[in-house]
Amino acid sequence: MLFWILVAVLTAVVGAVLLYPLLRGAKEADDCRAGEAEVYRDQLRELDRDLAGGLISEQEAGYARAEIGRRLIAAAKSDKADAKSSVRGGYRFAQTFIIVVLPAVGLCLYLAKGEPGLPSQPLEARLEKPGNDLAISIVKIEQHLAKNPDDAKGWEVLAPIYFKTNRIGDAELAYRNVIRLLGPNAARLGDLGEVLVVKADGIVTAEARSVLQQSLALDAANPRTLFYLALALEQEGKAADAKTAFEALAKQSPPDAPWLAAVNEHIVKNGGQPMASSNADTLGNPTAGDVAAANALSSGDRQQMIRGMVESLDAKLKEDPRNFEGWMRLIRSYAVLNDRDRAADALKRGLAAFPADGGEGRQLLALAKELGLPTEVTQQ
Repeated sequence: MLFWILVAVLTAVVGAVLLYPLLRGAKEADDCRAGEAEVYRDQLRELDRDLAGGLISEQEAGYARAEIGRRLIAAAKSDKADAKSSVRGGYRFAQTFIIVVLPAVGLCLYLAKGEPGLPSQPLEARLEKPGNDLAISIVKIEQHLAKNPDDAKGWEVLAPIYFKTNRIGDAELAYRNVIRLLGPNAARLGDLGEVLVVKADGIVTAEARSVLQQSLALDAANPRTLFYLALALEQEGKAADAKTAFEALAKQSPPDAPWLAAVNEHIVKNGGQPMASSNADTLGNPTAGDVAAANALSSGDRQQMIRGMVESLDAKLKEDPRNFEGWMRLIRSYAVLNDRDRAADALKRGLAAFPADGGEGRQLLALAKELGLPTEVTQQ
């Protein structure tokens, strides 16, 4: 019962707040019309004083009195008309809507969607049993770490969650704490390096490169580290060195490695030829036969063949838009072909399948920034 009393009181308060401007506006309009009529009456009294003082003649006073009287009658008629005008009717409609319709609609929606009988659940209770609520789980871990800042396992759990939820600054701090408490290894340094690259919108900064080189010193075959270091060479304008680095990564990668498609795209971007992959059928990668055929063609024919393969991938993605690797490759392929309009369109369609607030969506946006594609429209 107390709940419904509170609802009624809150509804009345909100209604009063909404009604006040309307009532004040109507009162000001009435005061304005009353003041106009009073001005004309003052003019009549002043006219009588001028006539009594001999300032004007009787004839002039008659003409002036007639004109003032006409205006006074018009003002009086306007008052009566305004009482029935659409403006006043609009005020009444708004008042009726606020007093009757708005509370009724709100009540019906609450009864349909709400659960008035559901007991309250304070934050502490929700923290005890977060269930599938990721936000509550994060709060619970954060509260634990606030009391136990040297709990390395807690930071190790929280760091990738921060990264996946696009809290990049928090992810950086978490990974640094993991390294501080557990010591550096190739995977932890690689994680931190990747966070620094994402933080810089896809640019491999000097700090990120230093961290990645430390990771490489501990594991010379880590594909993620090799990829970002090759990307750093590409961003510095060292196309030949970047192509060599990407080709070396492609050669050491398994034929069905999921990152091989992106590596091939960078090889092509830096003037090389893509390497074959055994997962071509599932991801739309070029087969060994495709690569051999492309090498045997002239430059113009090879370009036409590549464009045909890109359009074929585009058609496959229209049928199966949940192919994330395909969207990454399609966007980059259109950019390499200097077809920026289609690259931007592919980005927009890719974000429709993988929203920007998810991990895959953020990777698509990072790729777009790396390629210099506009991202403002796609994020609206």
